[in-house]
Amino acid sequence: MTGNAVHRPYPHGVTTSPKAPPPGLTVGGYALRARLGEGGMGVVHLGQKPGERPVAIKVLRPHVVGDDEARRRLAREVSSLTRVRSRRIAEIVDADPWGEIPYVATRYVPGLSLHDHVQEEGPLEGDDLLWFADCLAEALEAVHAVGVLHRDIKPSNVIMEGRTPILIDFGLARVADDSRITMTGWLLGTPGYLAPEILYGDDATAASDVHAWAATVAYAGTGRAPFGRGPSVAIMDRVRRGEHELSGLDPVILELVEEALAPDAEDRPSLDEVRDWLDDLAGGEPREPLAPPSPVTLPYVAGVRQDLEAPTAVGTGVVPPALAEPVHWSDDWRSPPDLYDAGRTQGWGEAGTLPHRQTRVLPDGSVEYVGDYGPPASERVPPGERFRRAGSLLALGGVVIGGITFAPYLALTVLFIAVWLLRSGSLAAASAGNRRNRRGIKWYDGVQLLLAAPWHVVAGLGGSLLLFLWSIGIAAAVALLCFAASASILTSLGIIGVSFAIGLWWGPGSERVRSPIHRAVDPLARRGVPWLLVTLLVAALGSGLGAAASDQGTTWTPYDDAPFADVRLPGWL
Repeated sequence: MTGNAVHRPYPHGVTTSPKAPPPGLTVGGYALRARLGEGGMGVVHLGQKPGERPVAIKVLRPHVVGDDEARRRLAREVSSLTRVRSRRIAEIVDADPWGEIPYVATRYVPGLSLHDHVQEEGPLEGDDLLWFADCLAEALEAVHAVGVLHRDIKPSNVIMEGRTPILIDFGLARVADDSRITMTGWLLGTPGYLAPEILYGDDATAASDVHAWAATVAYAGTGRAPFGRGPSVAIMDRVRRGEHELSGLDPVILELVEEALAPDAEDRPSLDEVRDWLDDLAGGEPREPLAPPSPVTLPYVAGVRQDLEAPTAVGTGVVPPALAEPVHWSDDWRSPPDLYDAGRTQGWGEAGTLPHRQTRVLPDGSVEYVGDYGPPASERVPPGERFRRAGSLLALGGVVIGGITFAPYLALTVLFIAVWLLRSGSLAAASAGNRRNRRGIKWYDGVQLLLAAPWHVVAGLGGSLLLFLWSIGIAAAVALLCFAASASILTSLGIIGVSFAIGLWWGPGSERVRSPIHRAVDPLARRGVPWLLVTLLVAALGSGLGAAASDQGTTWTPYDDAPFADVRLPGWL
């Protein structure tokens, strides 16, 4: 559409009233299913194009985009905001600033707003509150990373996907930031969640968003607006004076929130400092709460019932990505953006997707949760590469078996040290990656990693002992069976080595051993000749150890004799 369209009234039948949209109404090719909410800039509907997943469509009010300049400003902001990519944000997926009906479409997030969530379930506390604060800060950091300010962080602009907050309406407040609108008396923002400098008439800064972040976290942890209720003038006066009420807020996060609510922007911590502070509070690795995600929402069900031919029919197990389990990357050595992008770029319901929630609509219109299905599919790997990976792992297993056969005690000592180092390195890499993804690469990352290394070595000891004892227990049970069967020493040790290797690979906490090994083996398996040479060398080492045991016998260093050497049974050599 051209700029001339901006002066036309909205077409007949299009309304921004609180009533639900009439059946059959479309905007930008999206069928409007249900009204999700309303704000100063427009009305938000649940929309869907045929064959596509649902989206949240904000139909903008005429006074917000009433002339060419306003639409150009909207187009510039949308262009910037489409670069925002984060798991914690309902990112923009479509927009038409110049259309007859201007709109912005974002990812649809089922769930209650933070305001409604707290009203229904009570304030957050403990790990849930730390997780909420960290995820919200992560979302804000993603917005700031593209040079945009949110300007309107508040409980109603945070949707709870289970226990995970998803930030909406990021940066769009700037579209309405002109004198023509403010002269009408429409306040850009919500009293109690606006920073003091904005109330004084100064421009918003990153520190302003940090202030709003703290006020929203305070609401999440207490169930009350930190600057109280009452007339807007009274609330804004308390904001300017820094007179907040935080009684009942978890003491673990209280100091951080108080610092971030400082009246002077210079006294507040930066967003990087907030992230580091939260990282320290969580012990380096924030724990994601295990509470299940929110159930399917009624607007979504209404949309499904209006269009039974949509590909998101409830009951078939084909659920749009917004209703899938929240994506959370493991703290092993792997990149979280890869996992997130895999869900965004591949077809939902195809191989490589995340697990979906299976539901069905009951006769009364309610939705029953049936269960999850379709575990996360592994990456698509060519058969030849899978074969090479397996060959490398078998060669490594052969070294373990050969070492136990030739020198059991020495081999167990070396294996324990290797497991301990692998687990400690996995913990250190996960912690460093956590910090890097939150606040970017810093010049002191290497120094910080070295300083934290002793802690990670200590932290990796407990899990290493558990995994090792588990594997020894399995090996001991197998040894008893071999003893009862009167198997020879070499045969028994070979079988014991196999059982011990299996225990190390699949025992409790073994993912921290498997992950770094896969980080080395998987890239090697993509290169035929280097893979062949390395695998042959490893296999030769395992074979050499086995041959040495066969020719020279088993060495029991640091002891002279084998265990139970004084016990003799027929056939035992």
